[in-house]
Amino acid sequence: MTSNDKTLDKKSAAPRPAALLWAIVGGSLATVASAFLAWTWTSAFPGNLTIYGNPAPLQLLTLVGGLLTGLHALSALGVKGLGWLTPAGTRKALWILALGTFATTAFTTISIVVELGAVVDLEPGAGVAVLVSAVSAVAAYLLPDDTRKAAPAKALPSWAEILVIVAVFAVGLFVVTFGIDTDDSEPQLFIAYLILVGFSATALVKSGLTQRLSGITARNRQVTITAAIVMAIAFPFIQQSGDTYTLIAVNILIFATVALGLNIVVGLAGLLDLGYVAFLGVGAYTAALVSGATSSAFNVHFPFWAAALTGMAASLVFGVVIGAPTLRLRGDYLAIVTLGFGEIFRIAMGNLDGTSGPKITNGPNGIPNIPQLEFFGYNFGESHTVLGVELGAYANYYLLMILIMLLVVVVFARAGNSRIGRAWVAIREDETAATAMGINGFRVKLVAFALGAALAGLAGTVQAHVNTTVVPENYVFAGPVPPNSAFLLAAVILGGMGTISGPIVGSALLFLIPAKLSFLQDYQLLGFGIALILLMRFRPEGLIANKRARLEFHENDDQVAVPEQRQSEDADAGTAKAGA
Repeated sequence: MTSNDKTLDKKSAAPRPAALLWAIVGGSLATVASAFLAWTWTSAFPGNLTIYGNPAPLQLLTLVGGLLTGLHALSALGVKGLGWLTPAGTRKALWILALGTFATTAFTTISIVVELGAVVDLEPGAGVAVLVSAVSAVAAYLLPDDTRKAAPAKALPSWAEILVIVAVFAVGLFVVTFGIDTDDSEPQLFIAYLILVGFSATALVKSGLTQRLSGITARNRQVTITAAIVMAIAFPFIQQSGDTYTLIAVNILIFATVALGLNIVVGLAGLLDLGYVAFLGVGAYTAALVSGATSSAFNVHFPFWAAALTGMAASLVFGVVIGAPTLRLRGDYLAIVTLGFGEIFRIAMGNLDGTSGPKITNGPNGIPNIPQLEFFGYNFGESHTVLGVELGAYANYYLLMILIMLLVVVVFARAGNSRIGRAWVAIREDETAATAMGINGFRVKLVAFALGAALAGLAGTVQAHVNTTVVPENYVFAGPVPPNSAFLLAAVILGGMGTISGPIVGSALLFLIPAKLSFLQDYQLLGFGIALILLMRFRPEGLIANKRARLEFHENDDQVAVPEQRQSEDADAGTAKAGA
């Protein structure tokens, strides 16, 4: 037998792509059907997976994963109307989706065994779900690679693009709400949710669909911004359990707002600040002292707008005072100085108790009983009925933080796209070359430091009223509960430096995960460190990177970017232009 004959035999023996795709379709349908079976016989496992025909939330995750896998497989088979799902190829997206569905299902099954203590506690439905999802994963792995350069998409009518944007944001609101609203007594559900969302998001990127959607949003920026604002405002109105989970959303917004301020310092100007949380504390303490708290050393009660401006001004002054003598340092030396400032602030607030120093902050006891905000007669600490929906206190603060975040986003975008923003980027890339071109590096860095500090102080004024107390322990360098300097810096790097959406996504993940997985409190920092190591290894540019970062770390991959992606590189509110 000749070598050519052997090659033909091997090719004929290899599975054909069509057969593998139909195997994936069959496995996906079976996975969807398995979600309607009972997975355990007892309701002792959280979520009650004992009912036939009525999937529990954990089973719904497997069902969604099976649906997404099946739709992508049908797209690969050329089913009319589904080709838009995979403009850059199907194999990678299918493999990731099928693997994610299998991982979600296997995690749920293992959790049942661990929680209940024996394999016999499983019903046949769990075994069927694991088996059929594994079939899809194996078949997807065997598919030949069909990654390709995506062809330009047909231009949709403007009304169709608007509908696409609305649908995308509606799905996004549902996904985010599902994650925030997961019951804290069911950590298995949140972990399975993270697994499926992580794999699904990666698959959408690999398929090229996210780049195509980016092109649509870039062509309809006003509609996109409006949809994003409406989605954010709608969150408290769809909460069925009142303020239970709205408080988490408020803290995420505070965390994200501070991270955006730090992004000016780190992402645009390239200054490594390890004590940034101190500026949040300056704003919070200032607001507590001037807002009429019973334990305040000053017998004053400013209205909110005055307290907010005072907090911003105090943080800005501290930023200038700390930055003026230290910003001539670079790199590690600057990082050490800022780390020292953060620790000095925390210790100083603990010593201003009337014994070790003047009685201003009540020392370790902090400033309690901070009154609720009242703005033009609207008390934020009381429930109010808006559009027929009763909004609790945290919903009021949530809507206030939406307005503040919009303000911070506008400031960040305008500053990043301005002349001084381009100077920040020049300093970040090569300070010596920028100075040689006539840029006053010290002044430019001082402006970045002061502006970032002022934005953090603004967020601190709201945080003080939300928590109704301010204590020094809230403003440490590192700890299991964000925000702290380490988590803030990680949120910027994790999300993507120099962008707007990156730090917001990073902040949401870094706050939501510890809040939902409180039972792992002793191991949170360990998991946090492992996650950062993996991120730096596989995606050093962050989850949402601008064009410059993507070119630096994945220069070859940029050659296959779809045209819509190239159009949208500068669509991140002008910040990508400053970074290019």
